[in-house]
Amino acid sequence: MNSAYTVTAAEGEASAQTINEGESEQNDNVFRVGMEAGYPPFNWTQSDDSNGGVKIDGNEEYAGGYDVEIAKIIAKQLGKELVIVKTEWDGLVPALQSGKIDAIIAGMSPTKERKETIDFTDIYYKSDLIMVVLKGGKYENAKSIQDFSGAKITAQLNTFHYSVIDQIDGVLKQTAMDNFPAMRVALQSGIIDGYVSEKPEGISASSKNKNFVMVTFEDGFVTDEEDTAISVGVAKGSELTGKINEILSGVSQEERQQLMDEAIKNQPGSDAEQTSLSWVVSIIKDNGPMFIRGAGMTLLISMVGTVLGFLLGLMVGVIKTIPIPLKKGKRILQKVINAMLSIYVEIFRGTPMIVQAMVIYYGSALAFGIHMNPVGAAIFIVSINTGAYMSEIIRGGIVSIDKGQFEAAQAIGMNHFQTMRNVVLPQVIRNILPATGNEFVINIKDTSVLNVIAVTELYFQTKSVAGNNFRYFESFFVACVIYFVMTFTVTRILRYIEKRLDGPANYSMNQIQV
Repeated sequence: MNSAYTVTAAEGEASAQTINEGESEQNDNVFRVGMEAGYPPFNWTQSDDSNGGVKIDGNEEYAGGYDVEIAKIIAKQLGKELVIVKTEWDGLVPALQSGKIDAIIAGMSPTKERKETIDFTDIYYKSDLIMVVLKGGKYENAKSIQDFSGAKITAQLNTFHYSVIDQIDGVLKQTAMDNFPAMRVALQSGIIDGYVSEKPEGISASSKNKNFVMVTFEDGFVTDEEDTAISVGVAKGSELTGKINEILSGVSQEERQQLMDEAIKNQPGSDAEQTSLSWVVSIIKDNGPMFIRGAGMTLLISMVGTVLGFLLGLMVGVIKTIPIPLKKGKRILQKVINAMLSIYVEIFRGTPMIVQAMVIYYGSALAFGIHMNPVGAAIFIVSINTGAYMSEIIRGGIVSIDKGQFEAAQAIGMNHFQTMRNVVLPQVIRNILPATGNEFVINIKDTSVLNVIAVTELYFQTKSVAGNNFRYFESFFVACVIYFVMTFTVTRILRYIEKRLDGPANYSMNQIQV
């Protein structure tokens, strides 16, 4: 039971045709299921196929958990191969609408807001809301939600969990958080006193981290059945609704509870007492391949995106500095081109990359039926974003060159592009090299927002690791070190290149002895 992603009914209906077209493009023998793979015991990421894990699409990791087991049952009865698509929570509904996945099986509640956007099957699990707090803390023995008056409480962003906090009189409602790993970090560090969750997650959290306690209530939250239930999300009007309902009707309540008990038991992680240093060593040892693959994806996207963005920015910067033509027709054409380039630059400099990613990746599928590869889309997004910034950097570099050099080049018969290629750009590139390196470093860090389009870069992988072992500080410390090593290395390489371009500090000529 995670967050409600709000989209109007009109938008959902308007995109129904595109959704169906997107579905038809998918392999008919494949059942593509979207989930976070970081919300134990419902779903998590693991390094192998133990305990029935299913390989994640486009990745070397596997997904396990209660949702995966339900998905396996549905896929088997449908006679299709199960494919797990790992996506950040906020990207699940857009992925379903755009036809990139066939269903959402990710602990999602069939709330009224979601029903305006997508359809839901019958319930496949039902639970109660609880509170997760620190062991030995002030609220460990709470019996009523009103015992949390004055407590700092939060829940996942855009969730029903977050809205029920208002039922607590005098509560200090904190800003909602993106995911459960973030809330667990905040709880363990004392930033919050507790977070709202449901019973399976509470059992999992308290069993895997001895610092956490699950609080159940005699006088609890007032909820509707749909808020505490979990269903499979499918596209509006999808024929899968009836088929999945028929399959779920054949799974008894006893079987469902057994699957949940096994999921809680099999969830990765350890409750062994270790020092922080030994935990760091264990995390690297157990999850090293995940960190390496995440870092590799981050470097690939940032490096290719920076190079392509630099070339794009170079082209835009040169075009925007072309002298005004004398002929009226060419002058009008140049103004139109410059206006279009200015719009491009302002839009991509004035909007966050995460918004651009959502619009380009999911919007292209919804509006035009274009299904982009997540990695290809990520490189495209980083490239055009970098190009917008680099164009202004390059334009500023060109403008900074002394006008006398332009006049001298023109005096010996060079046109604008010859002047640029032979005189101006060699100087500009040297001068803007530090700014280019800065863009590269920024891109390494900004790839962390691309998990919303199912790119499993370093940050997304780290969240998965932390969600499995419940050791948040240690997991993110490892990621912090990796990010620093990447950015520090890039910075040093670029400084070496700068020195090579500058040449020796003092030039001297060997004197010939006569």
